Amino acid sequence: MDFYTIALFGEAEKGQYSRAYFCQSLPQLVESCGNPPPHSRGIYYAVQALLYGCSVMFFRVKEEGFSRQDYLEGLHLLESQQLVTPISAFCLPGVGNSTILEAVIPLCAVYHSVMITNEPDLYDYLTEAVA
Repeated sequence: MDFYTIALFGEAEKGQYSRAYFCQSLPQLVESCGNPPPHSRGIYYAVQALLYGCSVMFFRVKEEGFSRQDYLEGLHLLESQQLVTPISAFCLPGVGNSTILEAVIPLCAVYHSVMITNEPDLYDYLTEAVA
C-alpha cells in the first residue's frame, strides 16, 4: 500500500502556529493538536485521513477560513522545505478566499497533488469576485 501525506490546515486546541505537525496515528494527532474547537473541520478531516491510512501534516490556524497570514506562512513553509515525503493533497476546510487558494495552486503543481475542498468553500471561491 502506498502511503499518502495530506497537508491539512485547521483550528486546534493546542500546538504552535506556523509549524507543521506530522502525524501518522490518532494518538500523535491528539498529542500534537488536542481537541477541535466547536464548528471547526480541520481535525475532523485529519482523523478521516488517518483512518484511511494517510499521514497528515497539520498546520494550526487561528480561525479556519479567515486567518490568511497563518495559511500563507504554512504554505511558505511547505514551499521552502525539501520534504522527504511528497504532499498528495492539500485540505483547507472553510477556505473560500481566492488569495489563499491561489497560493495553493503552484504547490499542487510542484507536488502533483490535488486540493480537497467542499461545495460551500468552492461556491465562496467562485462567487467571491462577483460580490
